[in-house]
Amino acid sequence: MRQAGPDDVAAVAALVEAAFAVHVAAVGRRPAPMDADHAWHAAHGEQYVLDGADGELVSSVVLVGQTDHLLVHNVAVSPAHQGAGRGRALIAFAEDEARRRGLPELRLHTNAAMASNLIMYPRLGFVETGRAFDEGFHRVFFVKQI
Repeated sequence: MRQAGPDDVAAVAALVEAAFAVHVAAVGRRPAPMDADHAWHAAHGEQYVLDGADGELVSSVVLVGQTDHLLVHNVAVSPAHQGAGRGRALIAFAEDEARRRGLPELRLHTNAAMASNLIMYPRLGFVETGRAFDEGFHRVFFVKQI
């Protein structure tokens, strides 16, 4: 895992586009991560990426530090690499980063229409804390104590 730089922005955008394309129909529009400012996150040290053996970008995560928690803002895995534990590895990295920063919990949200995420996050130890219509999306909020 490494911090993304300016040279990674286009590859991150393509990765996120591919990873979230499957959710467009369920959400009814482009999920928020597809339109995120990847250059901004990279420039502010919030974007982390993992390269595959061939140098291709296979996964990314955006981590935003807050005073009392670490926000997992976006998790994306290339469709060709999904189902191989990459998402779990990104969450494990986020947990390690929260510990390194001395933060007691991770927080994240997902779209209520992304059924697979609603199953996956509790399996990874997250607890649902609420649901709300937020920034134009029906979101489900989760927390995990570190």
